[in-house]
Amino acid sequence: MKKFTLLALGLCLFALSALAQPGGADAAYVKDNYTKYEYQVPMRDGIKLFTSVYVPKDSSKKYPIMMDRTPYSVAPYGADKYKSSLGPSSLFLHDKYIFVYQDVRGRWMSEGIFREMTPELEQHKTNKDVDEGTDTYDTIDWLIKNIPNNTGKVGAWGISYPGFFTTTCLLSRHPALVAASPQAPMSDLYRDDAFHNGAFMLVANFSFYPSFTNRQDDKPTQGRGSKLKYDTEDGYEYYMKMGSVKNSNKPQYYNDTIKLWNEMLDHPNYDQHWKDRNVLPHLHDIKTATLVTGGWYDAEDLYGAINTYKTLVKDNPNTPIYFVMGPWVHGGWARGAGDHLGDIDFGGPTGPFYREKIEFAFFSHYLKGTDTDIPKVSTFETGVNQWKTYKTWPPKEAEDKNLYLLPGGKLSFDAPKAASGSDAFVSDPNKPAPFISETDLDMKREYMTADQRFAESRPDVLTYQTDVLDKDITLAGNIWANLKVSTTGTDADWVVKVIDVYPDSAKNNKFTGQGVYMSHYEQMVRSEAMRGKFRKSFEFPVAFTPGQVSPVNFELQDVLHTFKKGHRIMVQVQSTWFPLIDRNPQRFEDIMKAKDSDFQKATNKVYSTKDNPSYLKVRVMPAE
Repeated sequence: MKKFTLLALGLCLFALSALAQPGGADAAYVKDNYTKYEYQVPMRDGIKLFTSVYVPKDSSKKYPIMMDRTPYSVAPYGADKYKSSLGPSSLFLHDKYIFVYQDVRGRWMSEGIFREMTPELEQHKTNKDVDEGTDTYDTIDWLIKNIPNNTGKVGAWGISYPGFFTTTCLLSRHPALVAASPQAPMSDLYRDDAFHNGAFMLVANFSFYPSFTNRQDDKPTQGRGSKLKYDTEDGYEYYMKMGSVKNSNKPQYYNDTIKLWNEMLDHPNYDQHWKDRNVLPHLHDIKTATLVTGGWYDAEDLYGAINTYKTLVKDNPNTPIYFVMGPWVHGGWARGAGDHLGDIDFGGPTGPFYREKIEFAFFSHYLKGTDTDIPKVSTFETGVNQWKTYKTWPPKEAEDKNLYLLPGGKLSFDAPKAASGSDAFVSDPNKPAPFISETDLDMKREYMTADQRFAESRPDVLTYQTDVLDKDITLAGNIWANLKVSTTGTDADWVVKVIDVYPDSAKNNKFTGQGVYMSHYEQMVRSEAMRGKFRKSFEFPVAFTPGQVSPVNFELQDVLHTFKKGHRIMVQVQSTWFPLIDRNPQRFEDIMKAKDSDFQKATNKVYSTKDNPSYLKVRVMPAE
């Protein structure tokens, strides 16, 4: 969602411009063709939400409404100050809609107190029982009744945190809401941005909250948040110097002033605080046509997009649900070409195709009655760089197979036969493995496709790979790591990375970085972390017994990727991934309260035997 670290302020600016394409021509068109109004729209409990409305000057016809509810500000404020573009893309601007932008409850110029991912209610017995669903219902109702020349049809869209608010628009269940597109939506904050399988996403969260926190009370403001001063360009060094996560509240950092940050530190387990912020169980009885959009390389909300779609399809079988996954970073489909990420070439632009042929076509059909033949599932197959369409996701024809980690660094679809065998490494949280090879302060989005040769050379990273493939192998769907492990400590993190190893004959492309060679490039395809103490329950952690073999199973999320003939499939396993995730002291305790002196070395093992096999459960498409 919401967190780009150093890019957090950029994300806010991105949201302020309505996630639209920049350009002087659009800015002039907005002023020439639209009139802006500002309203305080009343909610059922008396709270008023600041709402900007841009209405086409041509009053000879009626227009549907396009709405974006955001925590990132509807700026610029003032009826005489206009956005530089309107809608999800300039296609909407020129096709003419009534565009509505609203500061959500407790943010910027709206009244009320903000709550992180407002808990949704199943029942609303009184006017005091409010949530984002009721706020959306009340807003739509007010717009339909008070904005002249509207058709009575409303569409909603939003990316990232606004994607969550688009999902909650569905929960309004207002009959006028006929189309919505949650894009990179947060769905379950414990799995999206805050934690991944219990591992705290440190760098993604740390610099987001100062910029996001411009108010913590019920007083509307146009004031912005603050910006951290790092005094270095080296994020690895910065976070090592900070030490334990609890040190983040020392005077030189947060100084115990940011409520939302402390909520994460106070709730490291999946307790009721997080359960209340999981919107997925509420996505039933939805009648609104929905387009869920995500990117294969979304470092913030990959889980949110995939699971919002899967939940909507499962629990609303009669509702039109569409799903798009492209080769994009967080929000990458809304701007730019989408033709590469880091060194990886996607074979041409992908963003313009999505914006015109899918997003614009979807809303035009449901709001204006135009014809459409959008496939229910449109997914970009990385590795071979082509769009594929399916009726369902994952494809029904994909077959479950196990990809086994074998002693000595082998990876095979054949199960181990030996009675004994393991690979060991020493994990030292005081010398953690970095998640990127270069110096950077950010959660650098390119890490999701980055060359992993730097990690393979480390003694605290285990590497397994197949023989050279004699045919293409396409993985389509989610990947599950099923590890058998032990540790000499009482807790340990387990990071699994799935990698496409290029042949020595691979040539550089126009995006290949200086000093980089695609020959034998190790492109990360999917990766995920698991905090071992949550292997049995995210709510009730359990210590490891030193030296005892334990299963650690976790999901790596979905992919659609072809490992081409002549390539290899590689898997890497490690226990530190810094500062992408925080460091595990490797002793069973509340890590958010750990002291710097608690961090200790441990010897971790991965077993690969007939009785204790370690493997990845993957979905393989049959050969064409």
